[in-house]
Amino acid sequence: MEKQKPSILNPSMLSLLAEMVLDEAIYKYRIESLYKRIDEALENKDEASFNQLTTELKQIQASRSVL
Repeated sequence: MEKQKPSILNPSMLSLLAEMVLDEAIYKYRIESLYKRIDEALENKDEASFNQLTTELKQIQASRSVL
């Protein structure tokens, strides 16, 4: 019997790859959205929103660096 080489086209690998791409897209969207909202809070001199949003940004970035 000849061993089959693992193929990137097998369903398990495609599913994993799709999940990784989706996770990255969601992460980038959340970061971009937070930066826009932080900018708006700065423009509006809304300190409470700025503090809340920057805390959320730091948490997301910290959780990402652990992975």
